[in-house]
Amino acid sequence: MCLEAVVEGQVQGVSFRWSTQQQAQAHGLVGHAHNQPDGSVEVLLCGPRHEVEQVAEWLEQGPPQATVTRVMRQEVMLSSMPEAFTTG
Repeated sequence: MCLEAVVEGQVQGVSFRWSTQQQAQAHGLVGHAHNQPDGSVEVLLCGPRHEVEQVAEWLEQGPPQATVTRVMRQEVMLSSMPEAFTTG
């Protein structure tokens, strides 16, 4: 499954993308974490449902330096799977 999430709050400049990548890789997931111009972080998680859901729950808090105020999630269908987890 693939899940797209937009994480809002103090999530830029606090290692959120790097920490998300570490979580995703530890759970065998592919996708990405990208900073958005509005200060949010867009996250795509793809892999086994249970693993995706575990990392999606982690997004609600993020790394210790982050202050997450809102996470909007939706399951998405992709025509092709990413090959790795990237940040940008």
